[in-house]
Amino acid sequence: AVGANHGFIYVRAEYPLAIERLKTAIKQAEKKGMLGRNIGGTTFSFDIELRYGAGAFVTGEETALIASVEGQRGLPRPRPPYPAERGLWGKPTLINNVETFANIPPIIRNGGDWFASIGTEKSKGTKVLSLVGRINSVGLIEVPLGITLREIIYDLGGGIPEGRKFKAVQTGGPSGGCIPEEHLDLPVDYESLMQAGSIMGSGGMIVMDETSCMVDVAKYFMDFCKSEACGKCIPCRVGTVQMHHILEKITNGTATTADLPMLEELCDLAKHASLCGLGQSAPNPVLSTLRYFRDEYITHIEERRCPAGVCKFKDAGSFREAVEVKR
Repeated sequence: AVGANHGFIYVRAEYPLAIERLKTAIKQAEKKGMLGRNIGGTTFSFDIELRYGAGAFVTGEETALIASVEGQRGLPRPRPPYPAERGLWGKPTLINNVETFANIPPIIRNGGDWFASIGTEKSKGTKVLSLVGRINSVGLIEVPLGITLREIIYDLGGGIPEGRKFKAVQTGGPSGGCIPEEHLDLPVDYESLMQAGSIMGSGGMIVMDETSCMVDVAKYFMDFCKSEACGKCIPCRVGTVQMHHILEKITNGTATTADLPMLEELCDLAKHASLCGLGQSAPNPVLSTLRYFRDEYITHIEERRCPAGVCKFKDAGSFREAVEVKR
């Protein structure tokens, strides 16, 4: 459709089964005459090549991915120019998730009206979700956009094990937000998740019950984001480290009430000043838990107590010493 004659599938080297199956699929397509020279007896030729990534989360950003495919370090660059104008080796490049490309054949076969009949007014089609965590049935599911969180968790996922109470679901991968029980009837589409302080992202869904501490959850994801930051821009490189440091203080009992507004200020800085989507979305777990579970943060700071019993606080002497040093 765009006149390209060469394609790349970028896959993490840590996924040997995926690599093996992709190699098999490419060989089968070549054998059937669906890839290679003069496809279907026409003048059109197209080859697909696998490229292995080292597992850096930041290479999910399209310009960093392009740099990695070119053999460079996976660092994002400012846009414009966009990849459609100047992508791989300076040539126009169409870059999408495999899931996006996988939607094209059924649309061509069944028509745009058929595809548009699935989903919501603005979010069309289906979405593959990875359902994990404190839920009876884990695994991959494909659902029409617009289905509610309640339907996913209780109808498809079988509810929460051991009769425990649902607390939150984290959507969108490591940089997604946490959505509480009062939003269980929220439709799962791009606009609704964004309004709730989360994202669709890669389709990850981690279900949590009352044994989860939301401050600890935010710290866990911030630890991941700071480790995966490429280091190119200061708001992300330094901001994620400082946010993690404050969350660490809150969970070990050495934080003060002054740390909470500082945490929010750092979130705002990273969200609006970072170069790419990693830094811009890294504050989501913190902002969403502050929005819906602020009482847990306050309990940690003022009472030095974790409501879920997850966080281990330092002894009173160490806490007093830490406060005195800060003063």
